[in-house]
Amino acid sequence: MSEKKKHNVFVYGTLRAGYNNHFYLETSKWIDYAQTSDKYSLFESGIPFVYKGFSLTTITGEMYEVSDDVLHWLDMLEGHPSHYKREEVDVKLTFTGKTEKAWLYFYPEAVGNLVESGDYEEAYPRRSNSL
Repeated sequence: MSEKKKHNVFVYGTLRAGYNNHFYLETSKWIDYAQTSDKYSLFESGIPFVYKGFSLTTITGEMYEVSDDVLHWLDMLEGHPSHYKREEVDVKLTFTGKTEKAWLYFYPEAVGNLVESGDYEEAYPRRSNSL
């Protein structure tokens, strides 16, 4: 029996702890708080959109280790690859300072209001900070 692959996923919006879609990650391993190494732009219109077209700021989020099954459900939630597009990026972990590869869901256009800080929590505070 072969072991299933694990994937690092960087989440920046409603999949973060304290938000309504976090339940998708309840069986996944939390790795660390993190920020993207490269600069992108974060927009929101009730839900967040990371756009690669403007290099404005690093994006703040959390990194999780997920199974093939969870990655499949995240792809379905995000509409990958027809709505959001999942791409691998470098993220810097907050506690260890290490840089790791992780999947991030990008949106193909700039829509909604710009979140200048790159942190979705600025626009929509969490219900709780518990992981």
